[in-house]
Amino acid sequence: MDTFVLILIILIIIIVTVLLVGFLLSLTLTQRSYLRETSSPAEVGLDFTKISFPAKDGVQLKGWYIPAGNSNHTVIQLHGHAGSMDPDVHYALDFHMAGFNVLMFDFRAHGRSEGNVCTFGYLERNDVLGAIECAKSQGAKWIALVGFSMGGMAAILTAPVTKDVNAVISDGAPVRIKTAMRVWAREHNLPIWLFTLFAKLALIMASLRVGADLFKYEPVRWVHRIAPTPLMLIHGEADEFCPDFDEMEAQAVGAEIWREPGIGHVQISQQLPDKYKQRLIAFLNKNK
Repeated sequence: MDTFVLILIILIIIIVTVLLVGFLLSLTLTQRSYLRETSSPAEVGLDFTKISFPAKDGVQLKGWYIPAGNSNHTVIQLHGHAGSMDPDVHYALDFHMAGFNVLMFDFRAHGRSEGNVCTFGYLERNDVLGAIECAKSQGAKWIALVGFSMGGMAAILTAPVTKDVNAVISDGAPVRIKTAMRVWAREHNLPIWLFTLFAKLALIMASLRVGADLFKYEPVRWVHRIAPTPLMLIHGEADEFCPDFDEMEAQAVGAEIWREPGIGHVQISQQLPDKYKQRLIAFLNKNK
């Protein structure tokens, strides 16, 4: 075997290996998350109805609807990646006590809902649009989106494409998928240097698999389109998922920004619960 052929074979092996690693990482990144803990609004004293509704593209989603008397003001809660609506029932109690109906649901490829692919916002916009239609069918005339982490990403991507959203709160939404992936990789015991090298390739592979350029569907590219709809961005300055939050803030035209030093990813509600409740309810009431 001559040198040229040997070099060609080695190059082919390297290219195939790189593509395979990128493909496998994209599968890991977008894989389904199963229900890990269960809860119920009844645990915090709330009456609720189990609901099922289609996302805009037909994926069936499962959730809870918590009415607040005759109110026609509804908060749609949007949970984080690899989670479900279950851990967020305490937020529902706060919103309900303030007079808001609450609609909660599991995103596609999460918990009780259908679907096998998670895209950190692109496909999840269809879920949020489906939830909005469900809320309207329950009599909602005013709707706020309140999203945590990935849920915040979905809220930021959805608000610009519908006239039915009257306010948006995003707590800890990553600015870019690729940036957040570094922390995600560390949590999954993957070498950071390796994931940094392959992160872009993994997103390219994921984009090819879902038929959309996921790089175009990152919150920093969409947040400026939310105006004039009222927007509140919440950021813990020790949040490793959002080291580039300054760029999001710069793009968030007219947004109310709440930054807390020394607090990590979506932890403000845990460390400052009274202040958190007061600020969120005040923002929603101000923008009714």
